[in-house]
Amino acid sequence: EVQLVESGGGLVQAGGSLRLSCAASGFTFDDYVIGWFRQAPGKEREGVSCISSSDGSTYYEDSVRGRFTISSNNAKNTVYLQMNSLKPEDTAVYYCAARPGHSVVVFTTPLNWYEYDYWGQGTRITVSS
Repeated sequence: EVQLVESGGGLVQAGGSLRLSCAASGFTFDDYVIGWFRQAPGKEREGVSCISSSDGSTYYEDSVRGRFTISSNNAKNTVYLQMNSLKPEDTAVYYCAARPGHSVVVFTTPLNWYEYDYWGQGTRITVSS
């Protein structure tokens, strides 16, 4: 059974940091790209970042580039999202998801959510001003 389990959400003040984890099981970790997405109340789901555990390639949306860092621990089948300098507009439910692939650089659209096959249940982040 495929599972993606997010953890690490919570309440933080603006300017603070959080680290999210996404633990994957039930599929070959190296054969998938793991992405982070978020959805704020009343807004559409948007991509945040993704990583290939196979070649280490990464991609970030402009809104988080320079503040967020995605990484992968292949021994633990876990992907992390380190979020620094958090802003109130980062408030959302964050999801991790998996799509087949060995490199982010070959994707024309690395963070199209409908191209991801498996999804976690989400973890909520609230950034207070």
